[in-house]
Amino acid sequence: MAKIVSIINQKGGVGKTTTAVNLAAALGAAGKRVLLVDIDPQGNSTSGFGISKRKNDKTSYEMLINNLPAGQTVVKTAFAGVDIIPSNINLAGAELEMADMPKREALLKTALAPVVQGYDFIFFDCPPSLGLISINSLCASDTFLVPIQCEYYALEGLSQLMATVRQIKRMYNPLLELEGVLLTMYDGRLNLTQQVVAEVKNFFPGKVYASVIPRNVRLSEAPSYGEPVMYYDRASKGAESYFALAQEFLADQ
Repeated sequence: MAKIVSIINQKGGVGKTTTAVNLAAALGAAGKRVLLVDIDPQGNSTSGFGISKRKNDKTSYEMLINNLPAGQTVVKTAFAGVDIIPSNINLAGAELEMADMPKREALLKTALAPVVQGYDFIFFDCPPSLGLISINSLCASDTFLVPIQCEYYALEGLSQLMATVRQIKRMYNPLLELEGVLLTMYDGRLNLTQQVVAEVKNFFPGKVYASVIPRNVRLSEAPSYGEPVMYYDRASKGAESYFALAQEFLADQ
């Protein structure tokens, strides 16, 4: 039975998709069976694995809205151990369509139930908002992982995320727990970085990963080639960081 993890932060540009793609790839390379479910209308996880957003009509949107069986939406990637349920821009209007559906908060959990047995880990790449799609992901998850960038205002909005999590625990998913907090865009030379690290550790005591993700050109370039960074440049600092995160993540299981 898969462990299901939401990669979530309602703030955009914090490294959610980068983490979803590269952590999934690193775990796949370590011999785990991984399913990445792209539930962000931008579909960047989809293209990050070299899969066309335009040519694919069997997507997370079709699974959520039109009851297409999850098994029919799964695409095998070219990378070891990783499958993906792709996304595209159709998902942008999905929350309006979901609003009137019965048990709307559980649509994702119900849809994925038939494929959960086939994987070790399932990750959700969530949109940068706390709308109905993100609520669905938290209702379907065992844990959630929060990427936070080492910049001013890093903790802005996180109290809202944690309030949403508390509400979901109370109403729908009492077993939901924080998997961990990942510091991204890390530059140890900057005083600001050290201040942010101290703040984040104070906010999430005992839950911040020792592995940090640096600013890295190769990490930025890899998506345009449709490859996780460890396949694009295995020797890069970005690849090393996500390998280290994968090992730390596995050690906690």
